[in-house]
Amino acid sequence: MTVESKIAESADAAEAAAKDAEKRLHALVERLEKGVAEVLDLVRSRGKVYAEGASEQFDTAQKYVTERVQEKPLTATFAALGAGLVIGVLLSGRHR
Repeated sequence: MTVESKIAESADAAEAAAKDAEKRLHALVERLEKGVAEVLDLVRSRGKVYAEGASEQFDTAQKYVTERVQEKPLTATFAALGAGLVIGVLLSGRHR
């Protein structure tokens, strides 16, 4: 076997190995893309469920507050005034 034939044989083997590696890499990329798509679909569906639950809880809380304000409007007014006063004092940082 001559040096040229050994070089050609090595080049052919390297080319075949490179093509095989490229095929395996493409297959791996396709599997990863499918996996990422499945995870995104799962995240979207769970996000919708959580958003719906949060929306229901917010609606319930809003109804509760509205009912309490309608039952005792004067108490609700003073409570809001007190909360505003406390928040104002806290945000002012007592700068004098």
